[in-house]
Amino acid sequence: MKIILLGPPGAGKGTQAAGIVEKYNIPHISTGDIFRKNIKEGTELGKKAKEYMDKGLLVPDELTVGLVTDRISQDDCKNGFMLDGFPRNVSQAKYLDSFLQKTNIALDKVVNIEVDKSILVERAVGRRICKSCGATFHIEFNPPKENGVCDVCSGELYQRADDTEETVSKRIQVYLDETKPLVNYYTSQGIIANINGQQSIEKVFEDIVDALGSEK
Repeated sequence: MKIILLGPPGAGKGTQAAGIVEKYNIPHISTGDIFRKNIKEGTELGKKAKEYMDKGLLVPDELTVGLVTDRISQDDCKNGFMLDGFPRNVSQAKYLDSFLQKTNIALDKVVNIEVDKSILVERAVGRRICKSCGATFHIEFNPPKENGVCDVCSGELYQRADDTEETVSKRIQVYLDETKPLVNYYTSQGIIANINGQQSIEKVFEDIVDALGSEK
């Protein structure tokens, strides 16, 4: 099963990603993890990426694709993979398509988890995190038993500085602006599955599995 997973910040993508890779027994490939691994190992691609990152610049699309396609070429991806956070734009998608065509690899599905922007903002602004153990709560959807106190270790709960309504709203808008053309791109290829992310975690996963069909 060869999948791309799309979804804005706060859509529950991380939870669904974990379920997908377990069910289909495929590696979870995220660009962040690839960057960190290559930089740590001092590979040529990693060194080039670090040069841009150290200057506060975005890593160019061609280099990002190089890192991802190198990862896809490894033995554990022969039976499938799930790309998470990549591609981020149509330019990267075209580079990826070119590589896949050359290597006779076909994507099975692009799973796009959709959640209204207003709900995404509400989810993020209400998030509270434990300073001690990192457990996550939500003041409305998953409140702690005692206000401001972690259920797990009794540590103090706090709100991340970037979880304000204004910051979250901007972050989500950037994603939506970048991703809408990407959704259209894969829709035209007939491989996108739009999933309603405003349902329960279990129902979202059930819909994803239905969209992916039988194991490949």
